[in-house]
Amino acid sequence: MVHLVLNFGYIDNYIIFMLLNPRNVKYKKQHKGKSFKKIFKRSDLGLVPLKFGSVGLKAITAGRLTAKQINSVRQSINKQIKKLGRLKVNIFPHTPISKKPIEVRMGKGKGNVDHWVFKVKPGFILYEIETSFVQIAIKALKLGQIRLPIKTKIIIS
Repeated sequence: MVHLVLNFGYIDNYIIFMLLNPRNVKYKKQHKGKSFKKIFKRSDLGLVPLKFGSVGLKAITAGRLTAKQINSVRQSINKQIKKLGRLKVNIFPHTPISKKPIEVRMGKGKGNVDHWVFKVKPGFILYEIETSFVQIAIKALKLGQIRLPIKTKIIIS
């Protein structure tokens, strides 16, 4: 709980939603790793079954999704489906990305963790919607596709 003090008093029960990030990790900073775009060329990878819902969003290309992007897609989908279905997010950002401050000279070690990302492989199902209203789910996923930096495809089981 967070208590906010404004000019006219207190606001109780005000919850601030934090971005997705792990609570604790073994190592605070990680190496960048190999380039996903070189390892995984664009592929469709055939039929991957949906585990949770009736409509899903599948990645076609490889890339990185930040916690902000994952959250904005979740919010836009939830705004469309409202209470007509349930959204399952199959991704969570585990990889830290560090960044040095602006106008800092070279050296003096690795920078602080700036944000967290999820490395997406082609064929991975990112979001699933469990609903009987398929048209609303497809419309919601199309709005979510706009907010992603990778190419995706809507699949229906």
